[in-house]
Amino acid sequence: MPDMKPINDGHVAEPGLAVVEVAAADDETAFAVQELLATQCAIAPADRTTHEPGEPGVRLRCYLGMQQPPEA
Repeated sequence: MPDMKPINDGHVAEPGLAVVEVAAADDETAFAVQELLATQCAIAPADRTTHEPGEPGVRLRCYLGMQQPPEA
């Protein structure tokens, strides 16, 4: 995806770190999935989705720290 920066070694440097890319029909659905993930673990949320011309739907990338509890 041209609008997204590449995943680097720091994003997945140790067990429990993950990068999640969500493909959805619309922004509302993509952000709902991100909210669901945020209830289970610490998350560096995305503030926008991207759309690739000629491709269906939108994409969103967020970063998870599964070894950390979700923010209250």
